[in-house]
Amino acid sequence: MQPSDSSKKIILNTNLQCFFFEGLNNLNKKSLCPVPESVIFYSSDVLDKFALSEDFFDMNDGKVREKILGMKLLEATQMSREEQRKIYKEVADMSLLVCGYFAESTQNKIVDSQYYSQIGKMAYSHLNSMTPSFLDIPRFYIMLSTCFEAMTTLMSIFANQNRNQSDHNLIFKKVLRDQPVTERELLVSGISTSPTRKVS
Repeated sequence: MQPSDSSKKIILNTNLQCFFFEGLNNLNKKSLCPVPESVIFYSSDVLDKFALSEDFFDMNDGKVREKILGMKLLEATQMSREEQRKIYKEVADMSLLVCGYFAESTQNKIVDSQYYSQIGKMAYSHLNSMTPSFLDIPRFYIMLSTCFEAMTTLMSIFANQNRNQSDHNLIFKKVLRDQPVTERELLVSGISTSPTRKVS
């Protein structure tokens, strides 16, 4: 059964999130089992957030390392309610990103994409008990958990389509390799350094 979606119309200004939203939404329209537009919007926001963000990594002894999501999920139980909410969202969003846009990265890991998928869905379910709505859509994170595999499939297809030809993807790779990204590179690729969006 297809989760219900809000009738809100989402309007994005030209920025990196818009690039992701349009690409994912176009693929979603061709899907036999499309996900709600609100899930596309949320996922494009996740991609935008982590695209050029140090939040994707942990710093340990001056070295950049990937975050251990399973450990973070376990540690959340010892935190305050507000800290739990932040950790659940971070773990869930990063699992969505790893299983979707960076699905190839799991091929060389000890754990596979199924592991990250289970962690992500679990984290979204926990998050729903603390923040049950998004864009005034009730039980949104439960819906996102239900759509997790479908959404990551769309993200993976989108990533493969842009793997070698997108300036945005090249910037992603530089960030993952801890290489500096200049403001000129952002401008050349059409990425605004101060993205804005309007939701109505």
